Amino acid sequence: MKKGLLIGFYVLIIAIPLLASWYFVGHPRIFWQELGSVLGILAFAMVLSEFILSGRVKSFSRKVGMDATMKFHRIIGWCALIAALLHPFLYESTPTTGPWPWDSTRQFAVATDFTAISTGVIAFILLPVLVVLAVWRSSLDYRYETWRRLHGLIAAALVGLLLHHTLAAGRYAAHETVALIWQLMALIALLTLVYRYLISPIQQLGKPWKVSRVERLSEKQWRLSLLPEGHPGMAYKAGQFAWLKLGHSSFSLSENPFSIASAPAEGPEICFVIKELGDFTSTLGETKVDARAYLDGPYGSLIVDGRSEPGVALIAGGVGVAPMLGILQQLKQTDDPRSYRLIYANRTEDQIVCRDKLADDSPILVLSEPTEGWQGEVGLIDQKLIELSFTDVEFETWLFVICGPEPMMDQVYQALKLKGVSDDRILLERFNYD
Repeated sequence: MKKGLLIGFYVLIIAIPLLASWYFVGHPRIFWQELGSVLGILAFAMVLSEFILSGRVKSFSRKVGMDATMKFHRIIGWCALIAALLHPFLYESTPTTGPWPWDSTRQFAVATDFTAISTGVIAFILLPVLVVLAVWRSSLDYRYETWRRLHGLIAAALVGLLLHHTLAAGRYAAHETVALIWQLMALIALLTLVYRYLISPIQQLGKPWKVSRVERLSEKQWRLSLLPEGHPGMAYKAGQFAWLKLGHSSFSLSENPFSIASAPAEGPEICFVIKELGDFTSTLGETKVDARAYLDGPYGSLIVDGRSEPGVALIAGGVGVAPMLGILQQLKQTDDPRSYRLIYANRTEDQIVCRDKLADDSPILVLSEPTEGWQGEVGLIDQKLIELSFTDVEFETWLFVICGPEPMMDQVYQALKLKGVSDDRILLERFNYD
């Protein structure tokens, strides 16, 4: 019900320019030309909405869930791309009485038309580039920080180009009220960038952090701990994540999202379990104690506080155990009466982090490449293991929290659905939320 209302609200928002166009201007043209206008209007509205759906609105990411937010963000991106690519060809496929095929009812000066269309053509090229760089970022193998810079610059450029194209070439946008709506929506979209890259860094500047500990947990995994300097710290819930700037100015674009591996009940120190992935994370071992850091957060919805289920199942793969560590500590520190169980999968035994700390929780440890003498589970977290790990009553009543590599999460989700677990009792957070 909540998802349906949110989707309905979203559809209404992006339809505002279209509805305003029909209300204030009207006089639709022949079907294919009108469809071309509709697709162009909706494509621009969806592009503008992507600035809000980028995952950096804290209340939205917590209430809706980062996983759902980013999935919707990607879906809308594809929809906007398809609509934008179809938009100009529908004009050209119809006869026209005017000198320009994109509008048979409005006469422009040649110079004005050329400028209006040129910005649309540039946007027509940039939008697919933006989508390709985002969707195939991992395959293209370039640094995350580079992608963020390109993504922000191209997105901002698209707003300017599409706004100019819409106001200069659009039949409906010739009406001052429709034009004002477009300008306000574009302004809101750009203000999200102003907040992210200017206002938020200014706020972070007044709340610095310093590195208190840097510990190697395995060959490629580290625990980084931070203490607040001159402020009480961050108000967060166990299981959430934050964007970290380490050794850079608060205005730096070099920031990455990491799950918080500590619990609020443990005090103001915040800990992260971070895996080396070839970017700046490969230099974590060189980080000095007392180094300056900045945090933007908290974000995410892997929150078990306030839930009414009698038990909590934590299912993690690899470094996806980070938020589970915080949740476990919060449950124990607050004497939470709920039952809980942890399933934790890795490739090899030396990748298991905080094993001594987890021993009292009797976790179900799973290895896909065990050594001789391994006493835990072997293989993957599959349907069989899920069914053996929980009773029918637990499937019917418990809350299930999943974090880890995407293939593992998809497999666990399908296993839980086959056992009748409802979506409102499954919390997901993938590593590609950024």
